[in-house]
Amino acid sequence: MAGREARRGLTGELVAEFAGTMVLILFGAGVVAQVVAAQLGDHDSIAWAWGIGVMLGVYVAGRTTGAHLNPAVTVGFALFRGFPWPKVLPYVVAQTAGAFVAALIVRWNYSEVLAMADPGRTLKTQIVFSTLPGNGTLPVDMWGGLRDQIIGTAILLFVIFALSDTANMAPSANLGPFVIGLLVVGIGMSFGTDAGYAINPARDFGPRLASFLTGYGGAWRDQYGDLYFWVPIVGPLIGGVLGAGLYQACIARFLPQGEDRDTVKPSD
Repeated sequence: MAGREARRGLTGELVAEFAGTMVLILFGAGVVAQVVAAQLGDHDSIAWAWGIGVMLGVYVAGRTTGAHLNPAVTVGFALFRGFPWPKVLPYVVAQTAGAFVAALIVRWNYSEVLAMADPGRTLKTQIVFSTLPGNGTLPVDMWGGLRDQIIGTAILLFVIFALSDTANMAPSANLGPFVIGLLVVGIGMSFGTDAGYAINPARDFGPRLASFLTGYGGAWRDQYGDLYFWVPIVGPLIGGVLGAGLYQACIARFLPQGEDRDTVKPSD
């Protein structure tokens, strides 16, 4: 009986992570499709819609799992906040699947507009689904993209750990998702140039796979022809560990002891 209840509990958590990440990508990839293919909006539209997508995704999954929605967050919480390691891989699979399905929906919904803007299915609209160094146009190479992803995700996890630490000044009255959404808006406006601020392996790989399966043959490479898909996976995982570790070393250990510190969830 206990085993069955545990399986039911894990199933619910995986569905929540799937749904929350799907909502995130529906807003995020959807706004990029509008801006890139339909010329509606600009960089600020993209930054705000991604932040809104994160906020709403966290509200969707927050009660069930705390809404990781990002393998870098899941690994960070496993390393430093007691999240169970056996759940890490299932969470990552659910997050990636949610991003994949959301990207397929965006690809289908915007099929006519994407075909009009880019009938050859090139990098011009590939960026709707996955990131490129220098957003495909600026003089940033693969290694510059990796640097950027490490820094951007370190910022993300450092601040998420602060926002989720009840021994610090965690937002109250269910405002955590709202503030985390603002965090993503800020990262997009400050660190969006060098690599499109993927800062989330699931957010990049799931839509990249979806685009490849729907006609974007160059999805795995950047504008220089380099195999690039691994950068938004490895960079965020490294950066997430660095950011979470820095928070624990520089802030958490100096906070008052004995507080009811959040040990699993990035927001609640």
